[in-house]
Order: sequence, then structure tokens, then C-alpha cells
Amino acid sequence: MEQKILIVDDEESIVTLLKYNIDQAGFETDVAYNGTDALEKASKNHFDLIVLDVMLPGMDGMEVCKKLRQMQVNTPVLMLTAKDDEFDKVLGLELGADDYLTKPFSPREVVARIKAILRRMVRENVVNDQKIIQIADLSIYPEQYEATIKDEPLTFTPKEFELLLYLAQNLGRVLSRDQLLSAVWNYDFAGDTRIVDVHVSHLREKIEPETKKPVYIKTIRGLGYKMEEPK
Repeated sequence: MEQKILIVDDEESIVTLLKYNIDQAGFETDVAYNGTDALEKASKNHFDLIVLDVMLPGMDGMEVCKKLRQMQVNTPVLMLTAKDDEFDKVLGLELGADDYLTKPFSPREVVARIKAILRRMVRENVVNDQKIIQIADLSIYPEQYEATIKDEPLTFTPKEFELLLYLAQNLGRVLSRDQLLSAVWNYDFAGDTRIVDVHVSHLREKIEPETKKPVYIKTIRGLGYKMEEPK
């Protein structure tokens, strides 16, 4: 069964270009030209990934992404923008986007990013034999892409879960931000390690009893992060 991609952009020429190249790569596609239609389609239909432009009429892409995450729709989002702005980039990731591309871009690069995101989603089912990883009150189920804390289910974006799982699989080991970028994001993200920090912050909000005094994910100053068994 073909994986289905939702393309959201208000410029018809860009939609046509993306649709042609994504179709040629073997995906099924649907399109939306504004944020309202995108939100309705993404919330009512199954998509494997959403290519989402930031600058949309009415409801912009940031708001679409935010509302989807609030509705517990965790479909991976690849954001597109004409702005090369640090604030926009970080904000998009904070709202739950999985990746980010600045216009102008090549269609081949968009397809490559789509494939990389989808590979990351299925990789753990292939390489991980464990049924459950237990760290104190935290239970991680790699095959189900699920986790609980004190038996309460947690909700993650795909990227957040992959980061949590990688940290857990390397329990007690200090991992640099560059190592985490390479392992979890699976390609060179221009050394932008802020992406790691944003996702670690999201994880702490979900698993730590006190985010300012983390007991699971420790910051190792000048080095990176380490997951530990709480004492």
C-alpha cells in the first residue's frame, strides 16, 4: 500500500511541482491550498506525512501544526517557508514539526527529507528486538511506538519518541548533540543542535516529575545529554 502525503501550499505552481515529484517517488498525494482545509483533511484522514507551508492564507502553517498536535494528530510534519528566520525555525519545531526546509528548495531535496523522516519512523521495528525498556517508572514499547510513566500513557511526536528511545537504549552513556543529530535525524542538519535541545525540552515536560530538576535526562555541561536511572 502506497504511503500517502498531504501537500499544503497556497502557491499552485509549488503544489504542482511537489505533487509531480512526490508522485514520481512512489507516494500517493493529496493537496490543500489553505490552513483550514489542511487541518480538516489531516484530522479526518490518514496521512503518513504532511508537507506544510508556513505562509498560508487565513490559518498559517504554524497554527495548523499547533492545532494538530493539540488534537493528538501526530503525523510527521515537514515545514516549508520562504523565511530563513531562526525564530520561525525554532518555533516550528517547538510546535511539533519534525523537519524544516527553507525556500527555494529542490524537489529532490523535499523527497529525500520525506523518505528520511519515514525511514526513521519504521527503523525501530526493524533493528530493535526488545519488547519493553523499563527505566524506573518509565516504560517504553519500541514496537508499538508507545511509552508510559507510572502506567499513564504518554503522547509523543514520532521524532520525540525516537529521541527518547535512543537515549534509553544508551542508558548511562553521555551523548553529544551532534551524535543525537546523526542518530535520530539521520542526516546532516547543518550542525543546528538547537533542534536536539528543543526536543529534549519536550521530553522533559512529559516524563520528568520536575522539569527544572530532571532525574531521567541529565544535561552534561559542555558535552550533551545522558539518560539515567533515577535514584
